[in-house]
Amino acid sequence: MKDRAINRPSLDELAKGIDQSNRIILSRAITVIESKLAFDQKLAANLLDQIIPQTGKSIRIGITGVPGVGKSTFIDTFGSYLTSIGKKVAVLSIDPSSSITRGSILGDKTRMNRLSKDPNAYIRPSPSGNSLGGVAQKTRETILLCEAAGYDVIIVETVGVGQSETSVKDMVDFFLLLMLAGGGDELQGIKRGIMEMADALVINKADGDNINSAKRAKKNYTNALHLLPPHEGGWIVPVELCSAVEETGIDNIWKMMCDFEAKLSGNRFLIENRRRQNLKWMHELIKLKLEESFYHNPEKIDNIKEMEKQVTAGELSVRHAVTQLFS
Repeated sequence: MKDRAINRPSLDELAKGIDQSNRIILSRAITVIESKLAFDQKLAANLLDQIIPQTGKSIRIGITGVPGVGKSTFIDTFGSYLTSIGKKVAVLSIDPSSSITRGSILGDKTRMNRLSKDPNAYIRPSPSGNSLGGVAQKTRETILLCEAAGYDVIIVETVGVGQSETSVKDMVDFFLLLMLAGGGDELQGIKRGIMEMADALVINKADGDNINSAKRAKKNYTNALHLLPPHEGGWIVPVELCSAVEETGIDNIWKMMCDFEAKLSGNRFLIENRRRQNLKWMHELIKLKLEESFYHNPEKIDNIKEMEKQVTAGELSVRHAVTQLFS
């Protein structure tokens, strides 16, 4: 088989390596997951079926925030704290892809100096591509691979450039919104929808001359949260302060996450939430497959080109063109 010439490891080699927490094999398995080659897609599906019993035992944390809030520094400090207390941490960091060249920086390992050298941490940068909310399409499956490899905490860092963050919310247990203080009216520019999705707000860079403004921001955000709908799981969304540089408040943030997990596991919200996420994921994949099959249908390709010409020339409305393509 031509695709096999790329010399991928076998299914057994991948499954065994993941079971043994082999980081090199884990990286190769993620490469298979991300590949669009037909052989790799089949291999990925078989691998996921095989490792499913080993998944689901981590806490999945999504972290977002505007550029400059210090996401990478926060994750470096937070992840290092977690490994210091015996946790294995995987960071899936989504780099922004250019809408023109489709290229991405993939520089998160250089921004997470300590964590990148930590034997109990694994960092996987991936380009966001066209994925909604800056989250790579294969991130959900990568989470499963990392869980099967024994990672206790999975952190998904989003691009955080104002796109919809619904996609990351739909694949994690805990959604953390990092904020800044000292920029005037702290509530300006914060989308209500993102705040409604957050399980906690954390004001970073609460240090030095910025401490007082951070405290004021905490009060403002706390008041603003009272105006939002209550959390589905009965959780009271907190606002915390921290300094990733000075490493203050980090232990409180982890304790808060543990309290969240204990409370929402006790009322089965987390279990039901993951079930809802899986069903939504399935339907998203169905839509993706339908789109791919439509655009790769030889009969449709010629029809699409003809419709494009007529629409461009103003001879046919867009609605009529689409109707004809599906008739």
